Amino acid sequence: MKLLIEGGRRLQGRVRISGAKNSALVLIAASAISGGEVILDNVPKISDVLTQLEIVRAIGGRASWTGENTLCLDWSGPLEGELPYVHAKKLRASNLFLGALAARQKRVKIPLPGGCNIGSRPMDLHLKGFHLLGYQVSMKHGFIEARAGKIEGNRIYLDFPSVGATENIMMAAAGTPGITVIENAAREPEIVDLAGFLNAMGGRVRGAGTDVIKIEGVSEFRGARFSVIPDRIEAGTYLIAAGISGGEVTVENVITRHLQPVIAKLQDVGLDVAAGEDRITVRRRGDLLPTDVKTLPYPGFPTDLQSPMMALLSLARGTSIIVENVFENRFQVADELKRMGAKIRVKGQTAVIEGVERLYGTQVRATDLRAGAALLLAGLAAGGVTEILQAELIARGYEKVVEKLGALGAAVRVAGDESGEPGAKSV
Repeated sequence: MKLLIEGGRRLQGRVRISGAKNSALVLIAASAISGGEVILDNVPKISDVLTQLEIVRAIGGRASWTGENTLCLDWSGPLEGELPYVHAKKLRASNLFLGALAARQKRVKIPLPGGCNIGSRPMDLHLKGFHLLGYQVSMKHGFIEARAGKIEGNRIYLDFPSVGATENIMMAAAGTPGITVIENAAREPEIVDLAGFLNAMGGRVRGAGTDVIKIEGVSEFRGARFSVIPDRIEAGTYLIAAGISGGEVTVENVITRHLQPVIAKLQDVGLDVAAGEDRITVRRRGDLLPTDVKTLPYPGFPTDLQSPMMALLSLARGTSIIVENVFENRFQVADELKRMGAKIRVKGQTAVIEGVERLYGTQVRATDLRAGAALLLAGLAAGGVTEILQAELIARGYEKVVEKLGALGAAVRVAGDESGEPGAKSV
């Protein structure tokens, strides 16, 4: 799929932020633990969520939409213990069924997961946690299999605060007898959301949001209704869009404290930021200023917004430096931005960006989800028309992005849609 962006329009207006992709995906998997009916509100209808639902149905669960963003999941029937490769290869979050199915039925076999090619994301910390809980774990022929041995709670230290490992261990430990303590746990808001959901289903989880999480295993779970938190990455993307287009945008339905590291960097580049409890307005009044960015686990600057920030800093008046500390292949977008006139030098995990006066529309290719978002942002500011190939990757994480940008005044359409109306076709 191709997107066409006619640049040079200042974005103005308000945009409502959808539910968080990275929370919805883990909650869908975790719902399998319930053994009953779960209703999730504020679930974004994005391609990654739809793929996760394919896995739900393939292993014996039932899923249906009962409202625009309300999802009903029924896990009352028997489940398969093995995930189909054809679905699992499509996204990284398929690996989250490892912890969920372990908690439910004590045996699970999953293919090594797929997803964006943004760098090495090994499963070693996940497997370490399962081994310490008493699971017999093996990895061969492209599959991971975990079988319950003499399982009991344990103290588990993570060498790196991996979000996925923290989530998988939390889910498995929720159904493991005894007390499990995860040290150096990830602190992301999505971890807190998972803890709240597990507790709503009858789990006993404390400390989420800190680096020490304590889980008391329980033997029974129940169905529940729960609402997914707003997507802080989508919100950050639209805030950056206001800056790169020279406009003024208000994001609504956000949790402002989740965006503090992003707000700080937007202020560093000279943007006006007015933050309330559930909405943030960004306004650009003058030139963009250079700044330095280091990606870190939460509460540091999120790696998922590094590529969009690179697009913004390409137009700053001076030299900026970005250090990527999470995924080694996050700089693939630099070559595509350079096709648009950006001046970027990459060495190892560091990118040096010399701001240019303007970018130019041309044909570029999205190499991953967040790279696609960055190219979309660059296209908003570029002179002429930008054509983004492999734009379907953007739909993995952004709900109705064409419509939302169109409502803010952008001229974005899917190639082949000749209606002439901004935001005329859904992505």
